[in-house]
Amino acid sequence: MNSFGRKFRVSLFGESHGEMLGVTLDGVPSGLPLSPADLTEDLLRRKSGAMGTTARLEADEPQLVSGTFQGHTTGSPLTILFTNRNVKSQDYDLFTAVPRPGHADFTAHIKWAGFNDPRGGGHFSGRLTLPIVAAGVVAKKMIPDLCIHAEISELGGIPRPKGQDDGRPPECWKKKLEEALREQDSLGAVVSCKVTGLQAGLGEPFFDSMESLISHAIFSIPGVRGIEFGDGFAAARMKGSEHNDPWSTDAETGQPVPMKNGAGGINGGLSNGNPLVFRVAFKPTSSIGQAQQTLNLETGRQQELKIKGRHDACFALRTPVIVEAMAAIVLADFMSLK
Repeated sequence: MNSFGRKFRVSLFGESHGEMLGVTLDGVPSGLPLSPADLTEDLLRRKSGAMGTTARLEADEPQLVSGTFQGHTTGSPLTILFTNRNVKSQDYDLFTAVPRPGHADFTAHIKWAGFNDPRGGGHFSGRLTLPIVAAGVVAKKMIPDLCIHAEISELGGIPRPKGQDDGRPPECWKKKLEEALREQDSLGAVVSCKVTGLQAGLGEPFFDSMESLISHAIFSIPGVRGIEFGDGFAAARMKGSEHNDPWSTDAETGQPVPMKNGAGGINGGLSNGNPLVFRVAFKPTSSIGQAQQTLNLETGRQQELKIKGRHDACFALRTPVIVEAMAAIVLADFMSLK
């Protein structure tokens, strides 16, 4: 449904072109310093405006309407609202009868018997990642000893060049984006995430393993097509002698720790003391300006569709902070259950 977590529970609401959207967080401890300004940095990382991102620019100003008092969390449910202002709903009038390839236009229409809000993708829109980022800011405050960092590691099939890790898009990526924009097409990307500071033994076996719940949360981000931990799918092509992580002793702490990290920091669903490392594959944006074939549900015939509107050539450019937020939400919930 629209809620995730056990003790730290996150509930999303709203639609892309509705009046408001937001999130309610239950299980937030009291006494955390929190003001709208605390959300600014991460919200700006998600914001559009750079090359390859949508021309839809929203203020994205958070309103803390419950759960805070005099600059601190109170322990009661915390609700954060955002107002939608820059909408062009007429761009979506056609898609109930002529569903867009790759979108939820058809499946949502079937599930809710046509009563869903189709504007901008409605409740399925990437716009709903805005309150996820806000929830991630709160989650990060709950786990201050952990460092969570995500970045684009591959764009349009091109890995980030070695040595270019200053946060700026490499020139080869810029050329790939310019090419996609000229061709009215789109690109996918891979986001790599690393979490340091995790103690060993955090998590649960089987259905609530660390991989299970992180994967659950990550796949809730629109456009995700895959996730892998540590060596990931490459492990299937390795021998045990190559993939296994021998145990040793950390030189600083004296604690047992694996000498390498093929497992991505997890054994048996539990953290093993190494950094948690995973990668997320994002599909190319489904809404493209090129002509595509789709079905007209009213006529029962296929027809050509050229999608107008404001869409990202590579929406994954804005997702590293969303991946961080989802990881923080899962880890904050795990640590709340200790």
